[in-house]
Amino acid sequence: MAETTDRKTVSALKINQWLPAWDDIEWQPEEHRTKPPQWFYVFSLPAHDLRRLSGVYQRTTKRKKGAEDLGIQRELNEDRAEEIGRFVEYGYPWSDLSAAKRRSAEYRDLRQPGWLPTAVIVNILTGSDSRRGRGVDGAELIDVEDTGNGAARLSLPAGLSRQAWSPAGIPPIEVIDGQHRLAAFEDVKEVGSFELPVVAFVGLDLSWQAYLFYTVNIKPKKINQSLAFDLYPLLRTEKWLEKFEGHSIYRETRAQELVDRLWSAESSPWHRRINMLGSRGNKGLMATQSAWVRSIMASFVKSWEGRGVRVGGLFGSKVGVHETVLAWNLDEQGAFLIHMGNALRKAIEQTEEEWAAELRKRASSEARDPAFYGQHNLLNQDQGIRTLLQVTNDLCFLEADKLRLVDVIPLEGFDRTSHKTMEEAIEAFATDERLAGFIGELAEDLASYDWRASGCPGLPDAERTLKASFRGSGGYNQLRRNVLEHLMESASSRIADRASEVYGILRYDRHADD
Repeated sequence: MAETTDRKTVSALKINQWLPAWDDIEWQPEEHRTKPPQWFYVFSLPAHDLRRLSGVYQRTTKRKKGAEDLGIQRELNEDRAEEIGRFVEYGYPWSDLSAAKRRSAEYRDLRQPGWLPTAVIVNILTGSDSRRGRGVDGAELIDVEDTGNGAARLSLPAGLSRQAWSPAGIPPIEVIDGQHRLAAFEDVKEVGSFELPVVAFVGLDLSWQAYLFYTVNIKPKKINQSLAFDLYPLLRTEKWLEKFEGHSIYRETRAQELVDRLWSAESSPWHRRINMLGSRGNKGLMATQSAWVRSIMASFVKSWEGRGVRVGGLFGSKVGVHETVLAWNLDEQGAFLIHMGNALRKAIEQTEEEWAAELRKRASSEARDPAFYGQHNLLNQDQGIRTLLQVTNDLCFLEADKLRLVDVIPLEGFDRTSHKTMEEAIEAFATDERLAGFIGELAEDLASYDWRASGCPGLPDAERTLKASFRGSGGYNQLRRNVLEHLMESASSRIADRASEVYGILRYDRHADD
């Protein structure tokens, strides 16, 4: 490695990998799948330099608001990174010993070299690449020059040798695979000149990065595909995965995991209130687990795109003008539903609407508010739960940019290097003024809707006829439409406008029943 005008240069091998048959593939730039380069580069870099250039591993515990677009990495497992760090220092089996044994001189003879011969896979950003509207600072772009005979030379940013160097713009390198190996060096005491082999693509679209991560990490190992939600959010929108890998199966698994969070979390308004086993005669329980699973699959984790999908699922589809997939993990997704449910429960507890008063009057000795938990309440039935989740999902999905949902749970560089616990995430959602204000307004409007079911005693005949139309397979669509029409009359212009937008997207005709 030499230095020229304070820019370090690195020699690399240019590896051509392309088959003529690949020229016939239909490339889709609008889906972040432009035609990829026909080659990649192989070289080595000091672990310390690669970690700083990637930008992902500079801050593993502190979060920074306004962070960049998400990457395709899994959640950083700090225990795993620390284990790799111990391995780097003194190899195996010393790295697996307990802390006490590692401190003991008795086991010094177990120390071995800790080689990491497998390559870290990265993408080098170009001047035309952007992430959520931002690019690499021009002076920090990594120049790649082909020097002929299968060789190349990389020119790294000036000043990289300085200890305090950090990128002024977004980092010039995105890590596709190898984040735990890089993070391991934060705790290695004497890194020295330890280098890591690198396989580098240049200007590779995000979707191809997700594809690479999948083929390297998931496909060979047959990891539970429900992990796609947490490991590489971009793959939630991959049509090839849906077609060939049972996408609906892991959507269902995620829905079941979310229902478990809603049932088990003490802060949840549905804590121990979901009929998880579908048993008959369970007084006080709300709808069954299967009803909840179907409702979540029809809303927040619906099939992301394709025929018949008019509003995406907030937990999987690309949201906003930047088409970013929210990098919320399971607990954070569950926290969002809990926050929404708590807001609705509070609004209903405070409402004096006639429908709520009637349910309270006719209830026996309910310890909890019958207007939210009681019998004859659509919110305790399949149709009501599905409508609640669909309406909340649809309005939040369309309002995602104004709510700045990508920043409510901040990212760390291009990766989620740590995740909030469920309680921390609930607090984050509740204290974000934009989101909490919107959810609060929506909850108040939903609380003013008459959620009584057709079997509720004392309903006027006209109301009973209307609510009877909510039963059966066609009732889901009818109730959703009716609730949207109610929200379209909201005093909140943004609730009314978004409800009207959803109403139009779903192609409802408001005068069809006149």
